[in-house]
Amino acid sequence: MTELPALPPVSAAGLAWAQRLVRINTVSHHSNLPLIECIADHLRTLGVPVRLTRDDSGTKANLFATLGTGKPGGIILSGHTDTVPWDGQDWSTDPLGGVVQDGRLYSRGSADMKGFIGLVVARTQAFLDADLPHALHYAFSFDEEVGCFGVRHLIADLKDAGLAPQLCIVGEPTSMVPAVAHKGVYRWRCCIKGRAAHSSLTPMAVNAIEAGARLVTHIADMADGWREHEPRYAGFDVPYSTAAVGVMQGGIADNVVPEDCRFHYEFRNLPGTDALAMQARVLERARALEPAMQAVDPATGFRFEDICAIPSFLAPPGDPAVALAQRLSGSDATTLVAFGTEAGLFQQAGIATVVCGPGSINQAHQADEHVSLEQLARCETFLQRLGTRAP
Repeated sequence: MTELPALPPVSAAGLAWAQRLVRINTVSHHSNLPLIECIADHLRTLGVPVRLTRDDSGTKANLFATLGTGKPGGIILSGHTDTVPWDGQDWSTDPLGGVVQDGRLYSRGSADMKGFIGLVVARTQAFLDADLPHALHYAFSFDEEVGCFGVRHLIADLKDAGLAPQLCIVGEPTSMVPAVAHKGVYRWRCCIKGRAAHSSLTPMAVNAIEAGARLVTHIADMADGWREHEPRYAGFDVPYSTAAVGVMQGGIADNVVPEDCRFHYEFRNLPGTDALAMQARVLERARALEPAMQAVDPATGFRFEDICAIPSFLAPPGDPAVALAQRLSGSDATTLVAFGTEAGLFQQAGIATVVCGPGSINQAHQADEHVSLEQLARCETFLQRLGTRAP
């Protein structure tokens, strides 16, 4: 691996924009419009046209902006604006304070991923002054943390507008090492309808929790099979597909056979594996359990609801987005990441994509989330180089 050179410190403007954004509360169940409007107002003052796509409630929006309208192709700089909550976490600083101490910027979203977005916005005038031969696009989305919902609207809007960027850099925290793959994240809610009765009369009832437990056991058996038999994918922390049940609820009293139960579960599937085929195995088992339930009460059974579907991501050999990120980072290294991103969705839209941004996922989603100023400086140099190179 090429040794990374010493770099100048992060600029005052870049750090100020990162602090400005982390001080805006954009936890996913809140509106992100104050942050979007803050960025949009700045871009409009620089003459940059802005496109907004909103959710059905109108309280959230994606921002898409093009520097160099009319120029061919171009590069997307992508980031999500929402954050996870901090309820119950023991912070030593204000989660919205944007405090800088000990060479780090502390705040919710500092690593994941407002530090990256702030540096991008801070460089807008420099990008415009560079008069690049290709377009440069900003894509800032809502609701990534709860299922990558916003970016789907954004990508559909690009298609409707006839825009066809060539490359995309998703600035999730990878310590500025280009990431070329991640697993998919697919989640479902299973709702079980049973039949209630006094617990002394169990043959006359259908126990929804017991039916759910049988299906949960099947999911656990599937996961055991992948751990034992699935071919390994070197480079991942867990080099095989996994399954997990995250929530299970049901029952009202010890002496009442539960009529209702629900549980949430997820698959994190390796690139090249089919999460929908995994889900088909769950559906098959559920249908096999239903006849015994419906012999007691035909109204009983299983129902499934989609929660989220984040496709896996794998950049092919020779991918131009990866090659660009390696040149800009000054290193020939690449990595794999355990977490899901919007990269697979951009890739499915026909855009060569790489994941590369400042900070580490090890600092995200926890108390005292932070990104080092050294990482911000590396990202800023990465962006400076982008302003002088063609894709």
